[in-house]
Amino acid sequence: MNERLKHHLTHLKRRLRIRTFRSSLSSLEAAPQFALLGILAGLFTGFIIIAFRWVVETTLNLLLPAGPESFEQLNRIDRFLLPVAGALTLALMFSFLKLSDRQLGVTYVLRRLQQHQGYIPLRSLFIQFIAGALALISGQTGGREGPAIHLGAATSSYLGQVLKLPNNSMRVLIGCGAAAAIGSSFNTPIAGVIFSMEVIVMEYTVAGFMPVILAAVTGTLIVQQVFGDAPIFQVPGIGMDSFWDLPWVLIEGILIAVLAAGLIRLMIATQKHAPQSIALRFILAGGCTAALGLAVPQILGIGYDSVSEALLGNLPLFMLLCIAATKLIATAVNLGLGMPIGLIGPTLVIGALAGGSFWQLASTFSNTLSEPGFYVILGMGAMMGAALQAPLAALMALVELTRNPEIVLPAMACIVVAHITVANGFRLPSIFQAQATMLGQDLHRNAMSLTLSRASVESVMSRNFVTTERYLTVTQANALLTQKPDWILIKDEDNNLLLSAADLSRALASSEVESTEDQLDLKSIPGERKNIAKVTWQATLDEAFDIIAREHVEALYVVRVPAPLVEHPVGIVLPTDIERFYKS
Repeated sequence: MNERLKHHLTHLKRRLRIRTFRSSLSSLEAAPQFALLGILAGLFTGFIIIAFRWVVETTLNLLLPAGPESFEQLNRIDRFLLPVAGALTLALMFSFLKLSDRQLGVTYVLRRLQQHQGYIPLRSLFIQFIAGALALISGQTGGREGPAIHLGAATSSYLGQVLKLPNNSMRVLIGCGAAAAIGSSFNTPIAGVIFSMEVIVMEYTVAGFMPVILAAVTGTLIVQQVFGDAPIFQVPGIGMDSFWDLPWVLIEGILIAVLAAGLIRLMIATQKHAPQSIALRFILAGGCTAALGLAVPQILGIGYDSVSEALLGNLPLFMLLCIAATKLIATAVNLGLGMPIGLIGPTLVIGALAGGSFWQLASTFSNTLSEPGFYVILGMGAMMGAALQAPLAALMALVELTRNPEIVLPAMACIVVAHITVANGFRLPSIFQAQATMLGQDLHRNAMSLTLSRASVESVMSRNFVTTERYLTVTQANALLTQKPDWILIKDEDNNLLLSAADLSRALASSEVESTEDQLDLKSIPGERKNIAKVTWQATLDEAFDIIAREHVEALYVVRVPAPLVEHPVGIVLPTDIERFYKS
């Protein structure tokens, strides 16, 4: 008997500790708790990225003995059949999936974050893992970072779902997963943090930075234990030799912006004219990649080997132009047709080859230019920053990918010029926003919505209330008031109402009440009653604000649901509480 009692007490203490932990996460001020979440998100994301990279790279090493990037070593028949076979396999796989399960990648993560409070179904993790691996193994022109971001976000989201965390912390977890995915995929933890804040979370807050930083560092360190910490590109000490390079740097930024705008517009046009059948879209994408790969095999796969050659100046101008043009076309077509691939890798490759081409053309007009690798590096950052409209993430990615701080100043100039040209000159959204618009989704959020998403209703709710039925005796009413509540939640079959305890006290003190056995109708006594709606304790203040506006109520009561069909009211939220938080 004592052992059973001890077991129950231990179980109760554990539940109380978990509930306290969840409650502490209702506001971003819980720094230690969010730090722990960041480490856990980075840890689990690191493991899933290791598994994904191992599957892709091990399979490619079996198919391509010369290395996972050596698609050009395949004979012409195999070079054509491999992308086609991959596309056919994906077409068959996706034809059996529900429509809601077919959306993958960064755009899907952004949609789940905005419309579903960051809840990503676990099955989408497995679908992205398999689909992303098949696409990369079969040589589809794309990068691994798109699937990696989805995998990291889904893993972190599932962690939050298992722990039953409030919705505001789910947003932080998604940011942690994305940062860890980018950091561990490229060995660029700082770029992962900036990308997550610029593209995924879409805001910068001091409190939000800390868990995201810890996640990126943890995920990167985990992956480095398996794949090492060597930079993707081996770059000698390249920098700007003189300020005479600066005009050419600005011109390069403008020309790269033209390519970025072309990539976005071609992707939009492809999607606009794409067939409805997902199977047919994948077959067309695979056929396009295979056909272009026959002529220019360097476009198959990610293409980082071509970047390394361009950095060393080993590729002639015609080859640089051919690879850049075909890579751009293949990437835009694949993205427009919905192939489950990443686009950061292709933007780096296209930008690098375009930068190398620019140097060779510019060097015919000036003999004072810096090394060709300098313009290759700038092209990479400019293309990434312009296409993603994430200039700071692009800058940090350059520094970490090349481990060359000497390019920071000219890279800032080139990236900013490219970003402004695309955003203001061509008036185009980021490529992720364009993808969302093609799917009929609006990912823009106003400042108020972002602010209210940082905290849950539990952080502002009043716990000083009592719950009662509509009818009760004077004795029962007096007993309620002895608890000194501020509010009385009236539960009724028709509709629930909120009554001020002061109004009930005044009603009891009136001369109309003669006996302690008199029955009171709390819906009829003098006083102001507020229409009230229900909200779960996990909801953010943004969700609460939407419910108040949508249902035209004057207050919300917060409930916990310990079991199906069982609700426990735990707090009251007024519009003034939400307003007070926003103004603070």
